[in-house]
Amino acid sequence: MQDRESYSAKMPAACFLLFFAHGLVFSSWASRIPIIKNTLSISEAELGTLLLLMPIGQLSTMVLAGKLISIYGSSWVIKRCFLLYPVFLLLIGISPSYWVLAVVLFFFGVSGNLCNIAINTQAIEIESITKRTLLSSYHGAWCFAGLMGALIGLLMITMNVGTFYHFVCTFILVAGFWFYSKNYLTNVIHKVEPQKQSLFKSVNPTLVGLGIIGFLSMAIEGAMFDWSGVYFQTIVKAPEKLVILGYTSFILMMTLGRFVGNRIIEKYGKRLVLQGCGILMSSGLFLSVFFPELWVCIIAFMIIGLGGSLSVPSIYSSIGKVNTVAPSIALSFVSSISFLGFLIGPPLIGYVAEAFDLRYSYGLFACFGILLAIMARQMDIFKTKN
Repeated sequence: MQDRESYSAKMPAACFLLFFAHGLVFSSWASRIPIIKNTLSISEAELGTLLLLMPIGQLSTMVLAGKLISIYGSSWVIKRCFLLYPVFLLLIGISPSYWVLAVVLFFFGVSGNLCNIAINTQAIEIESITKRTLLSSYHGAWCFAGLMGALIGLLMITMNVGTFYHFVCTFILVAGFWFYSKNYLTNVIHKVEPQKQSLFKSVNPTLVGLGIIGFLSMAIEGAMFDWSGVYFQTIVKAPEKLVILGYTSFILMMTLGRFVGNRIIEKYGKRLVLQGCGILMSSGLFLSVFFPELWVCIIAFMIIGLGGSLSVPSIYSSIGKVNTVAPSIALSFVSSISFLGFLIGPPLIGYVAEAFDLRYSYGLFACFGILLAIMARQMDIFKTKN
């Protein structure tokens, strides 16, 4: 009995480490993009194509990942497939040409998405077993890994450590986290009737709604990741050394918000939290549009980060309530729609900015936050507190 309680107590920490490991792999790659670009003499246009291959790889395996996890369980996939992600990171480090790198990045996206769906499904299962709200802190672990990965990358570059050896260090760390965590996973396989198993043949309105809310949130998140520096440079007219403060203030508050988010969600419920997320993101964006001053925009981007911190964890955590579809398949469906926001948002910002001005782009995306708050209020799945 004591061993069983000890096992259950270690499951949340094990899943936390897996989220951190996943974020560390991605951020390690991101920290080396400029060096890889220069090493392989890749042009700006070619880099844009390369960066598009990862999300294409991710989207191409959304359905497969859900099916695989629903048949064998998330723990089975984590135990057998998780290390593929850092393995493809190693292959990135030794890619000798543009075309080899293109193929590797596609499969880097495939493996990363498979791991992403598996660990999020595992998190939902652990929440169900422990009756605790945990997804927010797990996503916080991913954000924190992003910060740590960037710092480690900066240290490695400063010490003139080669890209491959940097990725070897990342692989060793991730393998260690995986080796510990794989021993403390749930092994839940959700049996769902065959006619209800295929989400795309009989679309579930609740999951479509969750996906649209996720789309709106991740479109704003993608805009902040890709355009915050440009906004500070061209609109705020920040000094060159302070341009990074836009992204830094946003990601810092997103990370902090996710670590304290579990208690907030438990206290106020997902409906009220999502409404607050939409209002905060909208308010921060409008603030940066109407008052493009350095310190005002730093505060505005912090507000946006705080608003964005709890939206996706609240959405993913709600998927467990849809009992007519296996969680892994439901998560794949919602993730597919949500991730399109992350993919489409940044180019849309660019098109609107080209036609009008970057401030108009941010004003448009501020309306997304308002729409998110309205949808969260109307959806039945959020009307109960938890």
